[in-house]
Amino acid sequence: MCAVRMHEDELAVDVPLVGRLIAEQFPQWAGLPLRRLESSGTENAMFRLGADKVVRLPRHPRAVEAIAHELRWLPRLAAALPAASPEPLGRGEPDARFPWPWSVFGWLDGQNPVPGALEKPVPLAEDLAAYVTALRGIDASEGPPGYRGVPLAARDPFMREALTHLAGRVDTAAVTKAWEEALRAPGHTGPPTWAHGDLMAGNLLVTDGRLSAVIDFGTVGVGDPAVDLIGAWCVLPAAARDVLRDAVGAGEAEWARARGWALSIAVIALPYYWDTNPPVAENSRHVIGEILAETA
Repeated sequence: MCAVRMHEDELAVDVPLVGRLIAEQFPQWAGLPLRRLESSGTENAMFRLGADKVVRLPRHPRAVEAIAHELRWLPRLAAALPAASPEPLGRGEPDARFPWPWSVFGWLDGQNPVPGALEKPVPLAEDLAAYVTALRGIDASEGPPGYRGVPLAARDPFMREALTHLAGRVDTAAVTKAWEEALRAPGHTGPPTWAHGDLMAGNLLVTDGRLSAVIDFGTVGVGDPAVDLIGAWCVLPAAARDVLRDAVGAGEAEWARARGWALSIAVIALPYYWDTNPPVAENSRHVIGEILAETA
């Protein structure tokens, strides 16, 4: 897990600061036990507040917009989803000590699934499929554009840049081949649908091996829903992937785009977090290895 500085423009946030923010803006919670949570998350610093709350503060400027986005859209989606979602409890406002908005959510019990060591991979694949299907079924007519609902080709410049930094660290020729195969897949032709956009292991909670909650809705939006199948490579073993694919009815083109999304997320993250966030870097290497093994 990682609580170190990951971004050049990241703000230092600690327990005394968060305690003062809580005391001034939410005095009813002042004095509750407060501790920083070590997390592999890259966008927000998280602090456990009492037994049933979590405080989330953006680490850097690019994470700020997601605070209002999540607080707006999550309550509109949560009731229709088969796994628990964080309950928004309060929005903190900027002040002289911390310049950005921040949020307080209800605490959700559970553990992040560990790729390669899942208790129940097939049932978890079924749970992911049910979740994605339910999210896709929500009326998307007034939803915002998804951060990752764009055509896969929009990732190409960032992929090429990342690969220049990974020469000698990964098989860049094989990665490029797999990426270009994904780019050749036909684009999404159906109506835009809701997608969480970041169904990575760090945003999933499991209890007894089954999906119990999904967190972090900062990237939720409408567009190409293929991105929500990234868990096939980011979380599930090869033997369970077709369970997810068949349950959501993904055709060849959607599956290829989903694989491309999983590959691009992993490749772009790897050089950036190679030294500063070992869990993210290790997961990226895992995903790249799974995809190269599948596409060889």
